[in-house]
Parts: sequence; C-alpha cells; structure tokens
Amino acid sequence: MVDGRAASPLLPVTALTLNALIWGLSWWPFRALDAHGVHALWATALVFLLAFCVVWLAVRVWRPAALHGALASGGLWLLALAAGFTNVGFNWAVTTGDVVRVVLLFYLMPAWVVLLAWPLLGERPRLGALLRLALALAGVLLVLKTPDSPWPVPDSLTDWLALAAGLCFALTNILLRRLQGTTDAARMLAMFAGGAGVALAVALMGWPGGWVPLPPAPGADWLVWAVGLGIAFLVGNMALQYGAARLPANTSSLVMLSEVVFASLSAVWLGAAQLEARTLLGGALIVLAALMASWAQATPTTKTQERAE
Repeated sequence: MVDGRAASPLLPVTALTLNALIWGLSWWPFRALDAHGVHALWATALVFLLAFCVVWLAVRVWRPAALHGALASGGLWLLALAAGFTNVGFNWAVTTGDVVRVVLLFYLMPAWVVLLAWPLLGERPRLGALLRLALALAGVLLVLKTPDSPWPVPDSLTDWLALAAGLCFALTNILLRRLQGTTDAARMLAMFAGGAGVALAVALMGWPGGWVPLPPAPGADWLVWAVGLGIAFLVGNMALQYGAARLPANTSSLVMLSEVVFASLSAVWLGAAQLEARTLLGGALIVLAALMASWAQATPTTKTQERAE
C-alpha cells in the first residue's frame, strides 16, 4: 500500500490552502442564497447533494471498485456525521453573525485537535501543547467578551454554532488521518453525504417550528449560486482529501488557518464584519497558538535532518 504522506509537503500544503480559500469565501454565496430566501441549511443540503451526485456518478463509471466495502466502514459513517455537523454549524453561523467573529471561533480547531488527537491518534499532549491550548482559549475569551456581555461566554446561537463546527472540523481532519487506508472516493462520498444528510435532517426538524422556513420555488436567480457553490466545494473537498491525508493533524490545522485571512479580508471589504481591538487581539492569540504548534512540530524533524547530514 502506498504511504499516505507525500514526499514533499508542497502539494499537500497548496491543496489545503486552496480548500481554505474556498471556505474563507463561502460566506459570500451563502449570504447571497439567504438573501434570496434560501436558509443556510437548505442551501447546504442542496449544494452537497449536487456534489455527492457528481462524485457518485464519476466513481460508478470510472472506479466502481473504489466503493467496495465502503458502507461497512464505521469510520466512514463517523466521518460523514462529523463533516455534516461541521457544515451545518459553519454555514449557518456565517449567514447570521459577524463573519470574522465566526471564523475565529471556528478556528479554535487547533485547540480541539490537541484534545482529540490523544484518544484518536495516540498523540499525547505535552506541556507545550497544553500551554498553546491555554493561549488559544485566552484568545477565544477575548473574542467572546463583548461590551454587552458581563462574561466572555457564547451569548448567541451563532457563537455556539461556530464553536461546535470547529470541534467537528477538528474531528473530521483527525478521522481523515485514521482513514488513510480507504479510497479518496469513499471519503469524499462520505463527507458529501454527511453534509447533505445532516443539513436536511436539521432543516426538517426546524421547519415545523418556523425557524427554518421552506425555500422558494426554483429560480435561476438563486440556483446559479447553489450550482457554483457546489462546484467550489467539490474542488475544495478534493483538495482537503489530498492534503489532510498526507500531513500531520496539527500541520493541517495550521495551514488551514489561512482561511482566517481570506474570510476576514473579504468580509471587511464587503461590509460583513467589523474589526475591533479585542477581536484583533483575541485572533492574534489564536493564530499565535497555531503558529507555535507548527514550530514545535517542525523542530524534531529539523533536528533529525541535521543529524542525518
């Protein structure tokens, strides 16, 4: 079996950066769809259903053997759920709240990785990792503390959605590492099926209560956004599959932090976010924690290379 890690990190890093760019800009089409009366949950279900159908047809035609035993894999079912809840939380949050705040709370993900990688990957956290975790949490507390709230705790559905999505995204990336032995096609189908299925299930639960209104009749004015977003997520997922399966979990988390830059710049430029001093400081602590994690992880490799030379 071919080793899942690439000989050079350049291609996996580039792939993850492309995925981060797509996710970092995804708030824009989701808000456009919301403006046309399509709730983020219906939009997510439709977009991921389209992507799932494309991948399913392609695999059935060109690589039917790639799906052998896929339905029997419990890991793929867990991956589907993790990816599904990631998309539900993030896509819903960016349509209802300040984009920069949502992205920063979502990218507590490197801190979640420290906690999840121990039981799932056997990567036991050391003192340095726990200190970085504390630094990231301090940054999140600064982001959460608003002038209207006495305590730095999540004070809205948007905050909870963003935090939960980050936890699920960390779990998604760890599961991609554990499922290296499965085919890329099986993992992609699991993630797209989860994105569509979980979003549809939550939307159907919210519809009777009125907090997830039914979408409007199909129209070219909003379907073009949905199709374009589906294509973008298809490309981004392919990039994520390639990159995350070939890089350590902490490195993947660091590279995808570039989403913070893409989302923040685009949101401020288009008026979907406001940058305040506490948000900038809290975001700086979160990013610093991730940078420290990358440096700590790269140091042993560098030393090994020096000894070999």
